[in-house]
Amino acid sequence: MARLGLEKEITDSAAYERTVKQLADAKVLLPRLSELANPATIPDKVKTALAGVDPDEPNPLNLFRVHWYNDSTRRNLVDVPNHVVLDERLTGVASPIIVVYGNRFPMIRAHKVLAAYGCLVPRLVTGQFDMTSHRAVWPSTGNYCRGGVAISRVLGCRGVAVLPEGMSQERFNWLEQWAANPAEDVIRTVGTESNVKEIYDKCAELDADPNNIIFNQFCEFANHLVHYSCTGRAMERVFESVREASGALELSAFVSATGSAGTIAAGDYLKDQYETKIVAAEAVECPTMLYNGFGEHNIQGIGDKHIPFIHNVMNTDVVAGVSDRSCDSLNVLFNTDEGRAYLTGQQDLPAELVSELANFGLSSICNVLAAIKTAKQLDLGANQAVITVATDGAEMYATEIDKAIAKHLGGTFDSSVCDAIYREHMVEQTTEHTMVMSEIDRNRVFNLGYFTWVEQQGVSLEEFEVRRRQDFWRDLRPLLPVWDDMIGELNERTLHERGLAASKL
Repeated sequence: MARLGLEKEITDSAAYERTVKQLADAKVLLPRLSELANPATIPDKVKTALAGVDPDEPNPLNLFRVHWYNDSTRRNLVDVPNHVVLDERLTGVASPIIVVYGNRFPMIRAHKVLAAYGCLVPRLVTGQFDMTSHRAVWPSTGNYCRGGVAISRVLGCRGVAVLPEGMSQERFNWLEQWAANPAEDVIRTVGTESNVKEIYDKCAELDADPNNIIFNQFCEFANHLVHYSCTGRAMERVFESVREASGALELSAFVSATGSAGTIAAGDYLKDQYETKIVAAEAVECPTMLYNGFGEHNIQGIGDKHIPFIHNVMNTDVVAGVSDRSCDSLNVLFNTDEGRAYLTGQQDLPAELVSELANFGLSSICNVLAAIKTAKQLDLGANQAVITVATDGAEMYATEIDKAIAKHLGGTFDSSVCDAIYREHMVEQTTEHTMVMSEIDRNRVFNLGYFTWVEQQGVSLEEFEVRRRQDFWRDLRPLLPVWDDMIGELNERTLHERGLAASKL
């Protein structure tokens, strides 16, 4: 199971020693996963040092900002993660929809940097990744590869992004600035959001070189665990704050587009705490879970035509299909002067609420629409909240606006088009392409993963089948404190290498 990131002992002591020396030379300390789940526990000396660090610079101290508790400047801690509560005026449903902002994370302005750190650090502390010789390969359809490149750069190792050539130009612009050697370290594969197999094929080719270590987010259980622990607890903190302010409130559902199925692990945590239903969103243009379907779409960051190995399918309650036409069109409405004027003028929405919509990228809009469909499907009332995440903000999709106007809006955009967009794609969302999963449905979706993981990727049938049982997922969680202890030990070794005592942390 080493390739799945489940080691809890040092497997290569020589690589481990080289990592200690390199981290010591670079004066790098690693945050524990528990510190990222609860940043109040980060040492005061680190917090003080962070005050002078730009959240967008490749400074190792920014590792201690890889959490949900940064303010809008991403420089300061907040007690409650930044979020917005969308009400019936915008959504058309009585159920409050709580949206937690992912663009507060450092370096990439998206929460996937948390997944990247969560996947790399267990490999570091077990000696499976040699910082002096290995290249970290980050396959992605969205922000994970940017997060991986960012983490690699601040640690001083080589990071390689593998992503489809059809992703937003903003992603490639960022990679050009951050990759050590963009000509070699930014690998564009065929297609767009739905072409995940092509990414796997390229990674299989790269994996032939033993110096390439593939951090496949779709099968790295650390991705699941870091979101269970860090994202799940952040959602809990936000919900408790909203409930305290509003009175009696239930947390009825957690919504996440599956993507790599990392973020949706927060739903497992929330179900443990509140019996919250877990909702998986996908594009209706490529309805893998809903209809065993296929296709192509532009909801960037939720790659499909497969079932991720780390998706706890048997714990999922609802699948909601959202059209990329809706996400593209609402991106135009939310992020143009004409659209904002329409929302504040003709719809009389508060300007402060409308300004918050800039925190929603394409997959964020998808999550919100899936939350609306969920509220309607489950007939939720005013005291039954749905919580979801805005994975990144609109700044990653500015170049998509003109594309959407040309593709979906006939090449023109004015107030009459605004009204049509708002009504069709927001307040008149239906429950079409929404499924409350039966046990048969869960097993059907689970079985779909066989063709990717057993037939194509070489996972054993035993490893595949064991994931049906909830005991398997619960038994993963004790890895978190084990890895935390190993991070602490690595930090102590690093400080000792520098001639410092652990008290200097």
